[in-house]
Amino acid sequence: MKNTKLAASLLAVSMLATTVLAGCDQTGTENSGPDNSSTPGGNTGDNSNDSNNSGSGSTIDTNAEWKQTLTYDASTVIRMACGYNSTATGIRFDADTAKDGVTLADGKTYHTNDFKPTWVAVMDKLKFSIEDKYQGNSASKEFPLWQEQLDAIDFVAGGASDLTAAGNAGMLLNIADYLDSMPYFSAYLDRNPIVRLSITASTTGQSEGAIYFSPYFDGVNDIERMPLMRTDWVAKLLNGEGKFEADKSGETAEAVYQPYMPTSGSVDIEVVKLDGSGTETIKKDYSKYGNIVAKMNDKGKQSGVDAVNMLRDYIDATYDGYYGNDRANLFIGQNAAWDADELVALLRCIVANSNTLNNSDTIYGIFTRTENSNQRNVDMFRLAGHLFGVRGLESRQDYLYVGNDNKLHDARTEEDTYKAMERMHWMVQEGLISPEFVSGANKIETPNYLEQDLGFMHYDYSQTQTVYNKTKLDEAAGENYTAVMVPVAIWNDGTGTKYMRFTESWRSVKTDGWAISLAGVGYSATNPAPKDASQLTDKAKAILTLIDYAYSKEGMILMSYGPDDFLKKDGSGNVETFSFNGEQWPVISDKNAEDLWTYANGSYTDYARKYIGSTLSFVKSQAFEYQCTYEAGKLGAQKISTAIALGTIKHPELALASNPWYTSVPTVLPNTDAEVGEINAQADLKSQFGTSNNQINKLLDIIRKGFGDAGFTSAAEAAKTVDETYGAKIATDYRNRAWERLVEYYKSL
Repeated sequence: MKNTKLAASLLAVSMLATTVLAGCDQTGTENSGPDNSSTPGGNTGDNSNDSNNSGSGSTIDTNAEWKQTLTYDASTVIRMACGYNSTATGIRFDADTAKDGVTLADGKTYHTNDFKPTWVAVMDKLKFSIEDKYQGNSASKEFPLWQEQLDAIDFVAGGASDLTAAGNAGMLLNIADYLDSMPYFSAYLDRNPIVRLSITASTTGQSEGAIYFSPYFDGVNDIERMPLMRTDWVAKLLNGEGKFEADKSGETAEAVYQPYMPTSGSVDIEVVKLDGSGTETIKKDYSKYGNIVAKMNDKGKQSGVDAVNMLRDYIDATYDGYYGNDRANLFIGQNAAWDADELVALLRCIVANSNTLNNSDTIYGIFTRTENSNQRNVDMFRLAGHLFGVRGLESRQDYLYVGNDNKLHDARTEEDTYKAMERMHWMVQEGLISPEFVSGANKIETPNYLEQDLGFMHYDYSQTQTVYNKTKLDEAAGENYTAVMVPVAIWNDGTGTKYMRFTESWRSVKTDGWAISLAGVGYSATNPAPKDASQLTDKAKAILTLIDYAYSKEGMILMSYGPDDFLKKDGSGNVETFSFNGEQWPVISDKNAEDLWTYANGSYTDYARKYIGSTLSFVKSQAFEYQCTYEAGKLGAQKISTAIALGTIKHPELALASNPWYTSVPTVLPNTDAEVGEINAQADLKSQFGTSNNQINKLLDIIRKGFGDAGFTSAAEAAKTVDETYGAKIATDYRNRAWERLVEYYKSL
């Protein structure tokens, strides 16, 4: 039966319930920082000891019941041009989604143009009406349609940069003026300084500290993407006593990839214990066997069987028997310690043993979700950053990161970035990366790779990708695709070289949000909005109330889960909860769990956006998504969560960290119009490193074809060209001016 395992998973979640929420009418907190709890599905921490983590906003008790601050007439109508990215992901049902009517967990049947359950609940709770004006575009395309007619709408979706520019041009209401009347939103900003900095539009003049849009979080303060592997293949090759044997095997390619990790000496690595109970230090002792890549390279082409046995011997010797006969745990265990060189050795074994693993002559080592989509191809260089210790390749803004000098640096100007791309190209030359990625021509997507047993590994989201265990893999045969630990790499955080795990894939403010049209809510240059929130028009007060409500615990639940009827109840009608990130969050109802599969084939975000109307903006709690993660994916993600909680995986902080290298880059910087003009004048910097479909990206070009195909001769020449000829030095200088002003502004709060 389709939902058997999910139901079992939800039963287990339900059994974790320790409290009930009467109507979920409670509020909670959202923390940030390096000290993380070990609860299922993710983590948050507490920056209470960080001197920079103290804003000037409300001291509201966020555990108290949500209280409305502003009042307005119940006849108020808000004209909303708001949605996610299509007519299917707006606040009302479109014809393709509703069809002849869909009956959801609340027992109601919804038809075309009906408001989705979340937005019905919003109107019922906040006592205003909505006129839907959304045209069905992504935020970056929706706002330009309205920019010249902002008097026709009140609340509009847009890209953060566009909204910031429009706000500075006097087109949008400055939300910062009314934070005293938005205690829940204000408290959230106080707890997450980088969120505040990411939405601050200006640090100078009369608009100093202005905020022109409510931010959107697709989860917050949690890991985002992670490596995913066919873990059953790793176990099949590496586990067991004696030598690996196979009736038939292929041959490894001519070696191209060269060692990244040391070839002699030893390295201490902190890992989580196998049972997850704590941490321990293990040693990679290269004196026992040598570097596995160097050893394989010395031997040259060899059979797949010989390659596997060489890797087995290496693991036994280098880790002094630590992994025993469960050698696969080097890669897939809670106590995993794998690095880039060990991955390359494993990939060589995987590709050369296709007959053992999938009864064919072909296996692709690393692939991306959609090979002809530049938007997904960029995950390949994001993975490279993790493998080879390069910051800025998975930045919240362009390719920027904060150095330990508290200045912004652009990864595109650094030689190590291009050396990492060269290493990925070596893998391409050995046939360890899918040829479809290299050509970018075919339309093979992840489900096909897994369904046909063609793909071993990619870098992506756990929830959306591990659902293929149910829909594409043969679980009865032991097939398993799940998240594995991020790799050990050589990182320098400014305090010296470290062999550690670090992920830059950390959830923060997304690049779009929803803004209030000044003209729409009744104001203009000659009729400016009053600073006193109580004197605003009813439209303005209603929208500010909606934003504030969305940042209360009750609002977060609604904007993530949908209304109360979508939650699981006990015998007394109270909502059952489970512990997630140190807080109690609702368990989804059984009907909700079934509908997830009936309507969206297990994809939480598709289901929530298209049917419930949640996760369109504001804060999406990962608590719902965690419950919707397929069991195999949940087990893998839990290992990563435990490692983060115990400190063996480092990550950026949503605060001004004591070592700035760990500070997350704001999603938007408050550059002046003149500075933005100078940055945009560096046209090659933007056009040659695109991350959207049908755009050029030099990093991908190097991975696929090498330096020559990208127009460079070496890593050093590429870095210098981008810095000097493409204008990165100029652009980074202007961005640093904004960053310095932003830090000074925040310290003054």
